[in-house]
Amino acid sequence: MKKSTLFRLILAAMLVLMLSLVACSKGDDTASKETDGKKTEQTDDGKDKDEKEEGLYSIDDFEKTVEGEAMDGGELVFGLVTSSPFKGTLNYNFYSDAYDADILQWFDESLLSMDETFNYTQDGAATFEVSDDKKTFTFTIRDEVKWQDGEPVKAEDWAFAHEVIAHPDYDGVRFDATLRNIEGIEEYHDGEADSISGIEVLNDKQLKITYKEATPSLLSGGIWTYALPKHIFKDIPVKDMSSSDAVRKNPIGMGPFKVDNIVPGESVTLSKFEDYWRGEPKLDKVTIKVIGPQVVVNELENGTVDMVSSFPTDQYPDNADMDNVEFLGNVEMAYTYMGFKLGTWDKKNKRVKPDPNAKMADVNLRRAMWYAVDNDAVGKKFYHGLRWNATTLIPPSHPTYHDETIEAPTYDPDKANEILDEAGYTERDEDGFRMTPDGEKLVINFASMDGGDTAEPLAQYYIQAWKEVGLNVQLLDGRLQEFQTFYERVGNEGNDDPEVDVYQGAWGVASDVDPSGLYGPEAIFNFPRYQSDKNDELLAKGLSEEAFDEKYRQEAYKEWQEFMVEEIPVFPTLYRAELVPVNKRVVNYSIDRASDIELYQLGVTQEEPFKASK
Repeated sequence: MKKSTLFRLILAAMLVLMLSLVACSKGDDTASKETDGKKTEQTDDGKDKDEKEEGLYSIDDFEKTVEGEAMDGGELVFGLVTSSPFKGTLNYNFYSDAYDADILQWFDESLLSMDETFNYTQDGAATFEVSDDKKTFTFTIRDEVKWQDGEPVKAEDWAFAHEVIAHPDYDGVRFDATLRNIEGIEEYHDGEADSISGIEVLNDKQLKITYKEATPSLLSGGIWTYALPKHIFKDIPVKDMSSSDAVRKNPIGMGPFKVDNIVPGESVTLSKFEDYWRGEPKLDKVTIKVIGPQVVVNELENGTVDMVSSFPTDQYPDNADMDNVEFLGNVEMAYTYMGFKLGTWDKKNKRVKPDPNAKMADVNLRRAMWYAVDNDAVGKKFYHGLRWNATTLIPPSHPTYHDETIEAPTYDPDKANEILDEAGYTERDEDGFRMTPDGEKLVINFASMDGGDTAEPLAQYYIQAWKEVGLNVQLLDGRLQEFQTFYERVGNEGNDDPEVDVYQGAWGVASDVDPSGLYGPEAIFNFPRYQSDKNDELLAKGLSEEAFDEKYRQEAYKEWQEFMVEEIPVFPTLYRAELVPVNKRVVNYSIDRASDIELYQLGVTQEEPFKASK
C-alpha cells in the first residue's frame, strides 16, 4: 500500500502524467554498472558514487522513514510552503494546483492503491478483475469505505466522476487521453450519447469499465480512480461545480481526516474521520497553514509546524544541524526544465495548435540554448549537489525507463556559438546581440517563478549564460512571476500569453511512464504546444498492446527520450532530491515508495513539538 503523499505533484500533471518504476533490489538502494572496464557503484539517483566533493551532499545521506510508538490523539501542524494563497479547488476531479493537492491528500484518496513498482494492487479501497483481453475492468468497492458524511462510497459515485469530467460544461483539466480511452466517452462528451457506453454500474459496489485499447498504462496509472459523491453534486450544474460550496467551503472525501474549517487561501483545519475504512486515525487534529518560503526554517526551529510540504534544498547546508527535526530524503519524482513556446492551445478543439512561425521554432536556436547552460554547475552551486544535471524527460526515480546512456547536450558554449553561426544567427545588433537569420532583432522573453533565495540569481545565471553566446534574453516584464500568475501565463488554463517565449518550469510525475499527459497533442499541460507526427507515433507505441512486454516498452520510451533530445520542445535542467523535515515528535511517516505506512498511522509522541536549541 502507498501513501498519497508520495505522489504529490508540483503541478496538476502529477496525476495526468504517471510514470512507472521498477525498484532496485529491495533493501539495497545501490546498483552497479560497468564503466570503462571497471565496476563503479551507483546511487539510487543514477549518479556514480564517487568521493563526495567538499560542501556537497548526497541523497544517500538521508533516512526515508521515521517510526515509533505514538501517543493517543494529539494535534499536528502541516506547513504549506508557498508565496501565494492556495486556490482552494479542493476536489480531485477539479483541482489544477499542486498546493490544493497537498491539502487534498489529507482528506481524500484514490480508490486504488499502488505498490513500490507503481502497479495497482488489491490493497486499496477497491479491488479489481481484468478480462482476458485486458480491456475490461470490474471494480469492487469495499463495504466499509464511506464518505465523511457517513454515506457509503458507491459505484455510481465513481461512474458519476467520469460523467462530470467528460461533460461538455466541465471546466477542469482531467478530460485527457486517459479518459478518452473509455468506450463511448467521446460520444458522450460531444453530445451524441446520453450515457457512456463503456461504463456500467453493476450494483451499489461494483463498476465495470471497458476501454478502447488495452495498454500497460491501465495497470499503472491509466485509470481515473477518484470518486465524486453523487448525492451531494447531482443537483449542481456541471459548469458551477468547481466553484460550488461543495468544493470550496465544505469539501468531503473518503480519506483519514475530514475538513472542519477553511480560511480561503490561508489554512484548513481537519479532524480525524473515525470511520475511515483502514482504521481510526491516530491523530485527533491536523492544521494546514500557508507559510512563506522565507520563514520555513524559523517555523521549523520554533516548532510552530511539525512538517512542511517542501523544503528548499539550497537552505539545507545552513540548517543541516537543526536538532529538533529529522530530515528525510529521497530522489524526487520530478524534474525542472526549460520550455520553448512553439504554438498555442486551441480551446475550442481542446488540443495543441503548433505555430511554425513561432519565435522559438528553430530547433537550432533551442539546441544552442541548451549547450549554453551549465546545469551541473547549477546543481552544485545553488543546491549543493541535491539537484544535478538532467538529460532526459524520464527522471532517474524511474530506473526501468530512465535511460542514462542517452547523450544529451552538456555545457559547451563553443558548440552553442558554432550552432548559431551555422544556422545563420551571425549578424549582430548595435548592442552586440545576435539577430535572426532574416536580419531582425531577436529579443527572447524568459518567464521564471519567484520563491526562495535562489530564484532570482538562478534566473539571472541562465540569462547571463545565453548572453555569453550572443542571445538577448530578458526576464518577462523585467521581474520574476508569482507562482499562480506564472502558470496562468504559460497556459495551465489554455490562455497562452504571447509574450512568453521561454519559461523555466517543473513537473512532478507519478506512476505510469506514459508522457502523453505532458507532451501529447490533447494535453493542456503540453505548455510548449509541441506536436509532430513522429511524437504522436512514439507515444502511441508506448501505449500499444505490444508494450505489455516490458522490454518492448523500454525500447519505445528509449526511442522517445532520444527523439525529444533531438526535437527539444523542452530540455530538462535538473533532477532533484526531495528533503522532508519532520519534528522529532512525529512518528510513523515515510517517503519510501516501498513503505506500507499510511497517513492514518501518522502520530506524535508528545503534546508539544520539540524546539531547536539556540
